[in-house]
Amino acid sequence: MTFIETDRLVLREWRNDDRRTFAEMNANENVMKYFPACLDARETDMMVSRIMAEFEEFGVGLFALELKETREFIGFVGFHRFDFEAPFSPGWEIGWRISDRFWHKGYATEAATACFDYARKHDLFDRVYSFTAVPNIPSENVMKRIGMNYTGKFRHPALPDGHWLKEHLLYSIDL
Repeated sequence: MTFIETDRLVLREWRNDDRRTFAEMNANENVMKYFPACLDARETDMMVSRIMAEFEEFGVGLFALELKETREFIGFVGFHRFDFEAPFSPGWEIGWRISDRFWHKGYATEAATACFDYARKHDLFDRVYSFTAVPNIPSENVMKRIGMNYTGKFRHPALPDGHWLKEHLLYSIDL
């Protein structure tokens, strides 16, 4: 099922044949640079199962992202329900992960903007957050390009004290 189309992209439900390509992405140290670790195939499979379960529960989630022209799966962009311990939690996050073969083409910005339009049209959320580790300037730049506002910093509770990714930037947007 297709949820959203842009000029260049299709945001759709996940298919089983996306799992292998997604596992390759999650094993790529460049793609996973700002995450605590790469994921193996089993961890990726569990992640896709959680994404699909979120769609079942909420009717929305992290959409599989493909190029319209070639129908090639290139990653995900969409919404994720978070509930970790933080003053702004629980809430909805917009996030993305795209194969490094497709970086610097504006796909994350295009897809995330379309996701906001979709959320507004379907009256899904009042506010959406995005967050990333402080060193992840590329993701912060996407947050700025899609019109999100800097809200502050927080220490991600899933990471141990002293971890180089512990401190996170928080952005939000009212829809």
